[in-house]
Amino acid sequence: MNNTISIGEPWMWAAFVAFVVVMLVLDLFVFGGSKAHKVSAKEAAAWSLVWFSLALLFNAGLWWYLNGTVGQDIAERKALEFFTGYLIEKSLSVDNVFIFLLIFSSFHIAAEYQRRVLIFGVLGAIVLRAVMILAGAWVVREFSWVLYFFGAFLVVTGMRMLVMAEKEPDLEKNPVLKFARRHLRISDGQHGEKFSVMKNGVRYFTQLFLVLILIEVSDLVFAVDSIPAIFAITTDPFIVFTSNIFAIMGLRALYFLMADVADRFHLLKYGLAMVLNFIGAKMLIAPWYHVPVAASLAIVAVLIGTSVIASLIATRKK
Repeated sequence: MNNTISIGEPWMWAAFVAFVVVMLVLDLFVFGGSKAHKVSAKEAAAWSLVWFSLALLFNAGLWWYLNGTVGQDIAERKALEFFTGYLIEKSLSVDNVFIFLLIFSSFHIAAEYQRRVLIFGVLGAIVLRAVMILAGAWVVREFSWVLYFFGAFLVVTGMRMLVMAEKEPDLEKNPVLKFARRHLRISDGQHGEKFSVMKNGVRYFTQLFLVLILIEVSDLVFAVDSIPAIFAITTDPFIVFTSNIFAIMGLRALYFLMADVADRFHLLKYGLAMVLNFIGAKMLIAPWYHVPVAASLAIVAVLIGTSVIASLIATRKK
C-alpha cells in the first residue's frame, strides 16, 4: 500500500508538539477562552479561519523543508498527503458536530457554558489521537494486512451511516450514561461551568460532567472511524498525526460556527457516509489498483461539496 517510512525527525515532532501547546494556551486562556461566554458566529468564523490558515502554512513549510532536503517528488507527495488527510479528517469531524449539538440540547446546556466542555473535549481528543495514531502506525508497520481490515470496517461503517442518517440516537439508552448515573452522585439542575459541587459535605457531579463524559466517548467513537480513514491516504505517522491534530484543534470553532445552521446541512451525513465507503473501497482494491492521492482528494472534495450544495438547495425556503 503506502510507504511506511516517516519523514518526521525527532526535532520535527518536538517542534509540532510545542506549537500545539502554545496555540492551545493562546486559544483557550488568552483570547477570551477563560471567560464563560456565548461564542458568536463571528468569533467562531475567525478562529476557523485561523486554524485553516495555520494548517496551510504548516503544509507549505513542510513542503519547503522537504523540497530542500529530500527532493521535490517526496515534498510534493507528502504535502498532498497532508492536505488530503486534513480535508478528510475535517470533513468527518462535522459528524461529531451533529452529535455535540444533540448532547447539549438533550441536557439543555446554555450556550455560554458549552465552551468549557469543548475545551476539555479537545484536550482529551488530542491525547487520545496521539495514543491511537502511534499505536495504529505500529500495527500497520508490523501487520500490513490490517489495512484491509480497516477498509472493510470503513465500508461497513459507511453503509451503517447511510442507513442511520435520519435517525437520532437515544441518549437515555446510552450504556456509558447509564453506568455514570448508577455509580456517581449526580446533582439536579444547572450549576454553570462547574463539573462538581459540594452539598452538605458530600461531592456531587453536575449535569455538565455527564455531558463531558458523553463528549469524550463520542470522540473515541469518532476516532475509531476517522483514524483508519487517513491510513488509506498515508501510513507516515508524522503526516497522520499532524493532519489529524490540525483538524481536531479547529473542532471547537467549527462547532460554534455550525451550531445555529446545522439543520441546513442535514444531507451532509450522506456525503460523509459516501466518503467512508470510498476510502474503505480504496483500501480493499489496493492490491489490484492504487488510487492516486490527488484523485482521492478530488473525489472526497466532490462528495462533500455536492452534499453541502444539495443541503443548501433543499433548505433554501426554510
